[in-house]
Amino acid sequence: MRITGGLLGEWQDRNRRATIPHTVEQLRAAGNVANLSRLLEEDPAPFRGRYPFLDTDLYKTLEGLAYEIGADAAGGADEETRRFFDEVVGMLERVQADDGYLNSFFQDPAGEKKPWEDLSWGHELYNLGHLIQAAVAAERRMGDGRLLAVAVKFADLVVRRFGEGGQEAVCGHPEVEMALVELYRETGNRDYLTQARLFVDRRGQGNLTHRIFPPEYFQDHLPFRELPSVTGHAVRMVYLAAGATDLFLETGDETLFEALDRLWDDMAATKLYFTGGLGSRHSDEAIGDRYELPSERSYSETCAAIATMQWAWRMFLATGRATYLDVFELVLFNAYAVGLSADGKAFFYDNPLQRRPDHEQRSGAETGGELLRRGWFGCPCCPPNIVRWMAQLQDHVAAERDDALFVAQYAESRIETASLAVTVQTAYPWNGDVRLTVDRAADRPYAVKLRIPAWARDVTLDGEPVAAEDGWLTVERRWTEGDSILLSIPMPVRAHGSHPHLDATRGAVGVARGPLVYCLEQQDTALPVDDLVVSANDVAGAVPAQQPDGEATDDALAGAVLLRAAATAAPALSAQLYPELTAGRTDAAPQGPGTADAAVPEAVPVTLVPYFLWGNRRPEAMRVWLRAH
Repeated sequence: MRITGGLLGEWQDRNRRATIPHTVEQLRAAGNVANLSRLLEEDPAPFRGRYPFLDTDLYKTLEGLAYEIGADAAGGADEETRRFFDEVVGMLERVQADDGYLNSFFQDPAGEKKPWEDLSWGHELYNLGHLIQAAVAAERRMGDGRLLAVAVKFADLVVRRFGEGGQEAVCGHPEVEMALVELYRETGNRDYLTQARLFVDRRGQGNLTHRIFPPEYFQDHLPFRELPSVTGHAVRMVYLAAGATDLFLETGDETLFEALDRLWDDMAATKLYFTGGLGSRHSDEAIGDRYELPSERSYSETCAAIATMQWAWRMFLATGRATYLDVFELVLFNAYAVGLSADGKAFFYDNPLQRRPDHEQRSGAETGGELLRRGWFGCPCCPPNIVRWMAQLQDHVAAERDDALFVAQYAESRIETASLAVTVQTAYPWNGDVRLTVDRAADRPYAVKLRIPAWARDVTLDGEPVAAEDGWLTVERRWTEGDSILLSIPMPVRAHGSHPHLDATRGAVGVARGPLVYCLEQQDTALPVDDLVVSANDVAGAVPAQQPDGEATDDALAGAVLLRAAATAAPALSAQLYPELTAGRTDAAPQGPGTADAAVPEAVPVTLVPYFLWGNRRPEAMRVWLRAH
């Protein structure tokens, strides 16, 4: 699978030329590299940074670099990228302890804490998880086994210490579970699969010491199979669910899938934002109660968006259901994409759906500096996570099973299986036309399954109306070279409301086109965004307008489809914060202009931009949910 162009191709190119070099520069400047190299000195300098998991920012970056270097063995990655990869891998080989332990925070001879003494907050197994994922990527993509040898040595130590008959413990931050399953797939060593099962099964059994936050934060108040709903720290929760899904894929444990299916359905129905973001509480980066989805206080951490896609993809692999891919797509183009600036060098840690005119709190709870995205964080988990996920988007575009090709996401691409090779041409998500041309085919019937998003209506194939079955349109035939099919998915502008229990957005309208959620920024209308109202008819009348591709690098909206629409100035209401309501009258009723006999308010032109592009200009007010008539 190879992405060859289009929006996802542009994103991957930006990752290669801008985000990766910026991330490498920041990792050096922040001390992540020095934290390793100092362990080779006789008198090591103090550890730099606040957190014991800063090695994972190196591992996530290495994982992304493995994809970039491996994508073009002839020299696609620049010399600094290759040099950084070799430098860090070489250091990891040298600083790893004889027994396999590896963590630059806890290996510090002058450190206050020793290995394994703080499993709740030490993140040592979380570190191992990201090390394994980088190592497997390097082996598969580059044929470079150096990092895999380091990871196996550390994983073997974990099996000895925490395996069957060992210490019954878990990590305060799930992640290692899915990594251990992947290490089993790569090596065939069932000890790693068993260890992943033990970590999932031990959760909620009283094996973790809870400090600062309650057991729910750690998903440790109940056994995984008994959880009634996704809860606690959002990234921890979804990493755990992704690992449990991997475990189900390898073991077929139906009790696991029953829990996964229930948890997913509850999350999708009651806890995901309109953008696909997950997590509504800043204080503990946590998932809130059902329908607790405030717009301006949406946390929706960028790492949680990546974790949600990881879980969605695994649930698709387990079931073949298109509904998981619909969520994957929603998150990809909205909750994930918004985390990165248009130039690829600044990041959102948390992702609100509304910004008020006087908002001052910085992303990632940083002090001072940029009001919107920023170049780095004291807890920089999101930037390198963006790097690795962007580098591997092609792995989540298509899959094959039972002599059928499932086209899961639409991107300008080339897909090859043993039975079929196709070229995909599309301008998705700006346009819903997708053409598949056969480059090679086996001389036998073969099925191509095209995902039809749940929002799609009036879909055609080669001009003829078609209907999807469970989200899939199946085209089965004996293909020959040169065959071509054209899938057309209309993309009208849609107005969305919200569930009546969702108090935060009651009486508001959300706007979407295709998989993209749109928002209104203050610079794109003459009146304050909080004083505008729209109706479903206003939204339906919005006109899509594609921006020309600009030469200027500061044109964040170049090539994007914007929506030109008309809103209305809201009538002037009482200035009281809580006006008294009485039968037949309210002090909140219109005062003066705007009363019943006043002229109909004039339309106010507005331009809505894709949510993932907001915040690339001036730090002004923004709304995803617009006030409704």
